[in-house]
Amino acid sequence: MSHSANDTAQATDLHAAARQALLDVRREVAKAVVGQDATITGLLIALLSQGHVLLEGVPGVAKTLLVRSLSAALSLDTKRVQFTPDLMPGDVTGSLVYDAHTAGFSFREGPVFTNILLADEINRTPPKTQASLLEAMEERQVSVDGVSRPLPEPFIVAATQNPVEYEGTYPLPEAQLDRFLLKLTMELPEREDEIEIIRRHSAGFNPRDLAAAGVAPVASAADLAAARAGVRQVHVAPEVIGYIVDIARATRSAPSFQLGVSPRGATALLNTSRAWAWLSGRDFVSPDDVKVLTLPCLRHRVGLRPEAAMDGVSADDVLRAILATVPVPR
Repeated sequence: MSHSANDTAQATDLHAAARQALLDVRREVAKAVVGQDATITGLLIALLSQGHVLLEGVPGVAKTLLVRSLSAALSLDTKRVQFTPDLMPGDVTGSLVYDAHTAGFSFREGPVFTNILLADEINRTPPKTQASLLEAMEERQVSVDGVSRPLPEPFIVAATQNPVEYEGTYPLPEAQLDRFLLKLTMELPEREDEIEIIRRHSAGFNPRDLAAAGVAPVASAADLAAARAGVRQVHVAPEVIGYIVDIARATRSAPSFQLGVSPRGATALLNTSRAWAWLSGRDFVSPDDVKVLTLPCLRHRVGLRPEAAMDGVSADDVLRAILATVPVPR
């Protein structure tokens, strides 16, 4: 066997092992979190695509437990910040602290210096503190006093927000929403899933002790790096790229939307479709992959007209109608 063929075979084996490791992660997280398989998969797609996730759901649907379980199964560091109206930017990014021993200032890292930052109830903090996350999310670094400090690799933000009807919230501006790769909605569990959740708690399940729940580290940052390399090999046909662009353009002319999807949104749909195809064991993206990711990838990047919202139309409804009308490539 030639060197190049040998290298290709080794890379294929490495990618297959990485895929299996990530599928194992999904299984481990399910030991702690019941009935949220789509959300678990969405978080894995975000990690593969190096993007951030907005998790929306009412309190008590295990948003925090989900992120902690994912970190444990991937052997990654995680920190949680509870966003409140009095939270300051330095509480997130870190700040300069006076050191009496050296009679100088030293930088004390904030919780953003981690692999997965859980930004809990991000819409409860004022825009200035929300914006402090923007540089970290976009540049993967923090600048304090003119010095840029790189964040660990991998790094993603998993931000939670309760549905907008709740009082005392500051809606995220469009520019910040656009920085999130996916918006995943965590629904209340089905009856059978809820019975299983209560049964586990009755049997002594402690959400603060994941090891006792059986959640074990089954993958590492190295597996994630190999997986990302595998995703980059996934082929996207020109027809599928055209399909993604047609969906994005259709959002800009939809009567119910006052704001359509930008090219960044179309790129996000491409990247996430690629990650989903790879996770599904394929080396090419199909139009079905694009359809699966359209709602979580675009629902937060569009703006409904007030009259459409008053009529009870949701962004998801309009996106489904667009998927039904945009011609699918063969």
